Amino acid sequence: MKIKNQHLTHIFELNIAVLLISTSGVLGRYISMPPPITIWWRCIFAVFFLGLFVWYKKIDLKIASKKDLTTIIFAGFFMGAHWVTYFYALHLSNVAIGMLSLFTYPVITALLEPLFFKTTLNKMHVLLGVIVLIGIYFLTPEFNIENNYTQGVLFGLISAVFYAIRNILMKKKVVKYNGSVLMFYQMIVISAVLWPVLFIFEVSPSINDWSALLILAFLTTSVGHTLFVMSFKNFSVSTASIMSSVQPIYGILFGMFFLGEIPASKTIIGGILIISTVVIESYQSHKNIKNGIL
Repeated sequence: MKIKNQHLTHIFELNIAVLLISTSGVLGRYISMPPPITIWWRCIFAVFFLGLFVWYKKIDLKIASKKDLTTIIFAGFFMGAHWVTYFYALHLSNVAIGMLSLFTYPVITALLEPLFFKTTLNKMHVLLGVIVLIGIYFLTPEFNIENNYTQGVLFGLISAVFYAIRNILMKKKVVKYNGSVLMFYQMIVISAVLWPVLFIFEVSPSINDWSALLILAFLTTSVGHTLFVMSFKNFSVSTASIMSSVQPIYGILFGMFFLGEIPASKTIIGGILIISTVVIESYQSHKNIKNGIL
């Protein structure tokens, strides 16, 4: 019973993380600034929020080895690349297309994870990943390589590769370090890498942009992504990725309420398929933990 309750708690925490992260779609569409500028400010604010939390909780910021620091730096680079390409996907298309093209990353993760951890490829993860892809097929319109929607999908796919690699890198470190510490250093890396964009783009952010950026930095980034990274302690990266496939559904709902982006009937079919994979994976992960398998 204790194991069951702990597992349900882990499932709940992961879904809260996914809900918070899913606000990135509507916020990314809402903010009018170029994606590199948006991401730079997002990280600057996140450094402040995460640093304040780490200081308040007296969490040790020390990194044990140069190897760990190198991995965290690379993870930060891939995280930044993921965010920038993802926000370009949102700007070129809409919340649904941007988020759903990104959600090829569970399939990419399932295929890459055995190469990093030298484990056997889980056929169930591949099958669920295929179901997610079918769901995405129903959710996306007919593509034309010359239009913005197609370009948005391509940016989303590139973003998915970056995100998958970052998550795999973090899987190795989350057992040693607090999730807030890992996110804190990644935000510093992204801030440093993107700093030159301030001299490339000319922007005039509005009050609404600043408000949305603060929400993006605090709820979406500092809280949501930290909880998601922490979930790697309780689930494999592939499991966490596939379970988080409900994120586009949350994002589309936010898009409906805040941006008036109403999904078509095909979107409902795709949504059902994606939610089904979340239910199946939740059940499978529960059985694995019950049997002492992660």
